[in-house]
Amino acid sequence: MTLSSLISSVPKAELHLHIEGALEPSLMWSLAAKHNITLPYKNVAQIEAAYQFSNLQSFLDIYYAGASVLLDEDDFFALMWSYLCKCKEENIVHTEIMFDPQTHTERGIGYDIFMPGFLRAIDKARQQWGMSVKLILSFLRHLSEQEAFDTLEQAKPYYRYIDAVGLDSSEKGHPPVKFRRVFAQVRRLGFRIVAHAGEEGPADYIWQAIHTLGVDRIDHGVRCLEDPELVALLKKRQIPLTVCPLSNLKLKVINDMRQHSLFALMDKGLLVTVNSDDPTYFGGYLNRNFEALDAALGMNKNQLQALVINSFKASFLSEDEKTHWIKEVNRHFA
Repeated sequence: MTLSSLISSVPKAELHLHIEGALEPSLMWSLAAKHNITLPYKNVAQIEAAYQFSNLQSFLDIYYAGASVLLDEDDFFALMWSYLCKCKEENIVHTEIMFDPQTHTERGIGYDIFMPGFLRAIDKARQQWGMSVKLILSFLRHLSEQEAFDTLEQAKPYYRYIDAVGLDSSEKGHPPVKFRRVFAQVRRLGFRIVAHAGEEGPADYIWQAIHTLGVDRIDHGVRCLEDPELVALLKKRQIPLTVCPLSNLKLKVINDMRQHSLFALMDKGLLVTVNSDDPTYFGGYLNRNFEALDAALGMNKNQLQALVINSFKASFLSEDEKTHWIKEVNRHFA
């Protein structure tokens, strides 16, 4: 089998995906029409053309504007179902999906609207395909810690559907330590913890996420290479990094995919995974990220196999489930 056919056919897990960042331009357009919302674009092609950013903040501005079309339960079902259908198409058998409650509650859209929509789509994918899905509630770090506390409290009726709590949005000026008290509460509640760190923010933000927040996993983390002591810790403790190559390129973390450090991170013994982040905004879903790495850096079958196995190792699946899927991956490559 060619590497391209292996990429598309092997069972995979995706661990760093923002559901609001999987809003297709066509769905944005149709939901705007449904709700009589006037977008600053004349057609779907103009929305696609608008997805050109100079930095993280300019992306976030468009991202939050796009979310304005999500108003009722069926909209959130459509958003989640669209992504899960893409998972089926790309042989993603397990996915851990981040959602941003504050993007919706700030607009007056409560948990009682978006959660039933999400859960209905997840249940349908589980029943139809046996797909495995976990949800990660994420705090917006440009807002206050008190607002994060409020968000956590509002989620209470849905705790049983949430597997982890994370921290996302603009890194600069919003270090993990800003949220130390709310994540202490998250820990007491028994949730797993993830946090975006070391993308736009410095390597020190990764240290803070580990020591102050007590993370199980680092989202992005590519700037760890600036600190050899941090690299040694990440290797020793096998703290996973959910790396997003096309996102790094689009948001100017790198200027050329040939500069990407993913294989350098692997060579240092780190537990690295490949993910799509906000796929409709950044130019591709999971398989496209693997293909972009191969096109720019060359990737052999052993590297692909290791990265796919890492996606299950780094997941929040049970040990038995991890063992099952790693055996399936190995059987596929054999």
